[in-house]
Amino acid sequence: MADRSRRESTGAATAPPAQQVWLDEVATAAARDAGSVPVQLLGDYLPMLADAAVSGRRPERAELDAVALLGRQAAEQGISAGRVVQLYLSAARRLWQDLPMVVRSGDSEVVRAAAAAVLHVIDDAVATLAEGYAVARRDLVRREEALRRELVDDLLRGDSDLGSVVERAEPFGLDLAQVHQVALAAPSRRLPDADAAISALEAVIFDRLGDRDVLVATKEHLLVVLAPAEPAAAGATVPAGRDSELGELMHGELERLRHGRPWRVAVGRPHPGLYGIARSYEEAREALTMAGRLHVDKPVITAHDLLVYRVLLRDQPAIVDLVAAVLSPCCRPASASGRCWTRWTPTSPPVGSPLSPRSGCTYRCAP
Repeated sequence: MADRSRRESTGAATAPPAQQVWLDEVATAAARDAGSVPVQLLGDYLPMLADAAVSGRRPERAELDAVALLGRQAAEQGISAGRVVQLYLSAARRLWQDLPMVVRSGDSEVVRAAAAAVLHVIDDAVATLAEGYAVARRDLVRREEALRRELVDDLLRGDSDLGSVVERAEPFGLDLAQVHQVALAAPSRRLPDADAAISALEAVIFDRLGDRDVLVATKEHLLVVLAPAEPAAAGATVPAGRDSELGELMHGELERLRHGRPWRVAVGRPHPGLYGIARSYEEAREALTMAGRLHVDKPVITAHDLLVYRVLLRDQPAIVDLVAAVLSPCCRPASASGRCWTRWTPTSPPVGSPLSPRSGCTYRCAP
C-alpha cells in the first residue's frame, strides 16, 4: 500500500499484477548482472521505463528526486558507482528486450518513438543517480575528514579518554595496543593544497606497510604520518638506521611533488599504546625544532639522533650551573675583583658530520 501511494504521488503508473511480476523478474536479473546489488535501489525506475515506452511520458521532477535519493543510499551503503550504474543499464536492456509492445509491433515508427522515450528516461535517471551518488560521497568524505582530524588531534594530544579513542580508531584500522611511531614532514613553504601530498604518502606507505595501523593527516601545516613499528623496536635502543626507514620513505616520495620542496622529515621513536603515540609525536616535533636551531642540513632527522641535544637544550640553566661549578676553580682571576664567569654555548656539528655527544657543546671560561 505504501509503495502504491508513493508511485501515485510521483506520477508513476501502477503496473497491473502480471506486468508487475514481469518487472520484478527484470529487476532481479539486473541486480544479479550488477553483482547482487540490492534490487531496492531501482525504486520506480522500471515502471518509468515501461510507461515511457507505452506513452512517451518523460519522468517528473519528483520521480528524478527519488532516483537521486537512491543514488545517495547506494553511496552510504558502500556500493561502487560503477555497480549502481550497471544495475540501471542492465535493467533498461533487459526491459527493452522483453517489452511486449516492442516485440509485437511491426511498425518501425512505433519502435523508434518507444526507443527515444526509453533513452530519455535512461539518460535522465542515470545522470540524476550519479549526481546523488556524488553528493553523498562528498558528504561522506567531509565527515570522514572531520572524524580523522578529531582522532589525530586526540591521538597526538595523548590525554583523551582511552575507551573513546579506541572505539573511534577502529574504523580507521588502528590497533592502539600495538607499537607505533610518528613522523612529521615540513615543507619549505606553506602548501597551497595538502591533498596531493597526503595522497602521495598514503599510496607509498600503504604499498610498503599495508593499510592497517597507518594514518596520514595534517596538523599545524605539517604532514603527520602514524605508522606501525615492530614490537621489538619499542624503547631507546633502536638503531638509527632502522628508525629512519619511515622518514626516508616519506622524504623520497615528497621530493617528487611539485610544491613544498625541499622537505624536512622528523621521525619519533617507536612506543607502545595510546600514550606512546603522543610521546613519539612530541619527539618528532622537538626534533624538527632542534634541527632548525642546530642548523642540521640532513633532510631526515630522527629523535634517536638528537637525544643528547634534547637533554642539553631542555635544561640549559642546570647545565650552566654544572659547568660553572666544575670549571670555576680552574679560572684565573682576570681583575682585581677576582670574579670569573663561565659561559656555555651550544654549537652545531660540522656540515656532513654525524651527530654525536661530542659534537655540540663548547665550554668557555671568560673574564
